[in-house]
Amino acid sequence: MRVRRATLGLVAVLALVGCGAEPGGPPTFGGDPADAGVDLADAVQKAQDMGLRECPEPSSATPDGPDALPAVALLCLQDGEPTSLAAIEGPAVVNLWASWCGPCREELPLLARLDEEIGAQVQVVGVDFADRAPEAALELAERSGVTYPQMFDPDQTLRGPLGVVGLPQTVFVDADGRVVATERTPYRSYDDLVAAVDRHLGVRP
Repeated sequence: MRVRRATLGLVAVLALVGCGAEPGGPPTFGGDPADAGVDLADAVQKAQDMGLRECPEPSSATPDGPDALPAVALLCLQDGEPTSLAAIEGPAVVNLWASWCGPCREELPLLARLDEEIGAQVQVVGVDFADRAPEAALELAERSGVTYPQMFDPDQTLRGPLGVVGLPQTVFVDADGRVVATERTPYRSYDDLVAAVDRHLGVRP
């Protein structure tokens, strides 16, 4: 049983690393950010310098149930403070990405444009996932024009609750706070991304 569990874990990690990891070595997985060499001080300063927006505040009206976003504790890159995925109010587009993920690099400018054109109707939130280089991630986000909120999940706490098997992954949340769709393929064009938002949330720029 131990061998089987270890094999399944290895397959999951390989699936993540295979999603466009940069040559020279994949990131380190597992561990606690406080003792794994992840220092958020520089990242938080970078986030504030680039005008990254604050993460959503938890609300007493947070939806509950099997279709709701999981109440998983994460960190907000804008201030380094704890936040929760469940604080995100729909309609929303939640994008999981990482600095080492090649397809994510192509997709980020599309999400930045979506946020600019449709942010008043649909909240866009990023989650820097399985990443030990938050400052590098923010530099990439800045080059991509991203200013929407960014949560930080270096320990893959969302892997089970959101069924993450590779990056990027995009989760669509309706106005009632229900997860109505999850797409696990990168968007290659802005039209494809807009079509997905229209298909799942009924909103267009």
